[in-house]
Amino acid sequence: MRKLIYGMNLTLDGYIAAPGDDIGWGGSSDELFQWWLDREVAIGLFLYGRKLWEAMSSHWPTGDQQPDATPAQIEFARNWRDTPKVVFSSTIDKVDWNTRLVTGDAIPEITRLKAGDGEPMRVGGATLAGAAMRAGLVDEYEIVTHPVLVGGGTPFFTTLDSWLNLNLVETRTFPGDVVMTRYETRR
Repeated sequence: MRKLIYGMNLTLDGYIAAPGDDIGWGGSSDELFQWWLDREVAIGLFLYGRKLWEAMSSHWPTGDQQPDATPAQIEFARNWRDTPKVVFSSTIDKVDWNTRLVTGDAIPEITRLKAGDGEPMRVGGATLAGAAMRAGLVDEYEIVTHPVLVGGGTPFFTTLDSWLNLNLVETRTFPGDVVMTRYETRR
């Protein structure tokens, strides 16, 4: 069975985007970017909701061709293009960059993918991840908290039907007082 990981940058008050989908608060040190790259290289399949797909696909297909791209950004862009992706959306009709579109209910497809063998999968996007959390499919949470309060926006965590107990497996501090905490779902 494949592991399903949900992880993103978020504000101290728990948002992945401020009002208006603003993510300008989330600056990244070279050390943090490298940590994310190391985590992403280990992923065998990305699962995206529409909004995150649109954000990622608007930059990373050519991220390695930007004149100011660092070696880590070049590797991230290449890994992003090469890694298979599934986008769950009923409002778009075309995807590219090694990606497959699923327009129906995400939970049966995520359940099917999780039941297979292979490298871990990463679910991204608050709405899609929230559905996977409520279905009990998320095995691990990677929470990278930035020391900023935005007061509203898109929350990292969704409303759950019942409590979810977690075990802390790792913590790490990055430049800029950014803190990563990694939890596994207690089963």
